[in-house]
Amino acid sequence: MNVVMIGPFGLRPKGTVSVRALPMAQALAGRNHRVTLLVPSWDWPADAGRSWVEGGVSIECLPLPARVPVFFHLALTTQLVQRALASKPDVIHIFKPKGYTGLAHWMLIGLRRLGRNIPHLVLDTDDWEQAWNSVAGYPRWQQYLFSWQERWGLRHADAITVASLNLQELATDVGVPRERIFYVPNGISPTVASMLPSFSTSSQASGGQEGINIRLHHGLGQLPVVLLYTRFAEFGLARLVDLIDQLAKQVPTARWLVVGRGFAGEEKALINRLKSLELDQFVVFAGQVPAQDLPHYFAAADVAAYPFDDTPINQARCSVKLTDLLTACLPVVTDAVGQNKVYILDGETGLLVSPGDTTAFVSALVRLLSDNSLRRRLGTAARQRMLQHFTWPTLVEAVEDAYRWELDP
Repeated sequence: MNVVMIGPFGLRPKGTVSVRALPMAQALAGRNHRVTLLVPSWDWPADAGRSWVEGGVSIECLPLPARVPVFFHLALTTQLVQRALASKPDVIHIFKPKGYTGLAHWMLIGLRRLGRNIPHLVLDTDDWEQAWNSVAGYPRWQQYLFSWQERWGLRHADAITVASLNLQELATDVGVPRERIFYVPNGISPTVASMLPSFSTSSQASGGQEGINIRLHHGLGQLPVVLLYTRFAEFGLARLVDLIDQLAKQVPTARWLVVGRGFAGEEKALINRLKSLELDQFVVFAGQVPAQDLPHYFAAADVAAYPFDDTPINQARCSVKLTDLLTACLPVVTDAVGQNKVYILDGETGLLVSPGDTTAFVSALVRLLSDNSLRRRLGTAARQRMLQHFTWPTLVEAVEDAYRWELDP
C-alpha cells in the first residue's frame, strides 16, 4: 500500500512527528508498505527543502512560502496537498486535526466534493486539542478555529486513529461512529528501542558504570534517587513541591534527579520555590539531556515519579515519557489517570495512586525505596509488558485496519 503521512510540524523540537508518526511509518515500511512523511519546516528551518530516508521512510521537509498574511497559510496548505497527491497514494494519513494539517484535510475534502479522486483519508489524534485551548494562550479567534477544526476533522475523516481510550470516547461524543475509530496507543519510542541493550535490568544497582558515573557527576553517591523525567506539563508545581517536602520528611537521604526542561521556564520557578522553603538540597537538576544519554540517567535512578494531574489534557494524552520509563525497567509511581491505567497494572508493573493523592504517592515512593526486590520485580515486569504489547510492529496492525476500512471489496 502506498501511504503518505502529513505531519503538523517537523521532527524537532516537538514530539508528535518524531515519537508517533515516524515510528508508525517505519513499522509500516517494515511490513512492505511504501511510506512518505511530509512535514512543513516552520518550527525547524534548518531542514527546509531536505529529503532523506530514515528507517525505510521517505521524509520530505517542505520549504516555507513567503510570509505574506493569508497567502502564507493558503500556500503552505496547498503545497502539502499537492505534494501528497503527487505520490498517487492509496491512503493519506493526517496527524492532528488542527493548524495546517487540519487545513490540508479541509482542502482534500473540498477537492473530493468537486469530483477529484481523493484517496482514503485517515486522521490521527493524540491530544484533545480543545482542552489545550484554555492553557496554551491562543488568541480567541485561534481557539475557535482549532475547536472547529477538531470537531469537523473527526467527523469528516474516512477513519480515525486515536492514541488513547479517552480520545476514542471523545470522538464518539462528537458523532464519529465507533467502527471508524481505531485505537493505536503510543509504543516504545525509536530512541529507546535503539538503546534497549543499554538499559539496566532493574535500577542503579545493576545499571552499570554509566549509571554510577551519572550519580558521581551529580554528587548523588549511594543515596536513594527518585527520577523525575518531565517537561513540567503534566502537573502543577505546587503539588511537586509538596511531594518533595513530604518525601524529605520521611526519607531525608532521598534525592530527586530532575531530567528535562519546561516549556516556559517552569524549572526556574521550581528552583526559586524550593530555595524559599529550604528544600533545594533534596533536588538535582540535570536539565535537558541528549537522547543518547537518557539510558544512563534512567540507570542512575532507583525509582521514577511521574505525577499526572487529573485534567482533561492528561485524561486524553498518551505519554511517551511514561513508556520510556517502563521500558527502561524503572519501577514507576504515577496517578491512575487516563492512559496510565493501560500501561501500568497496579502492583504488577508499577504503582498507581488515586489522582491527586499526594500522601499515597509519597507512601508508594517510600515503599519502593525500602524494598529492592519489589523494585526489581516491578521494573522487570514493566519492561516485559512493554515489549510484549506496545512495540510499533505490533501496534500498526490496527493502523492497517484503519487503512483498509471500507477499502476492501
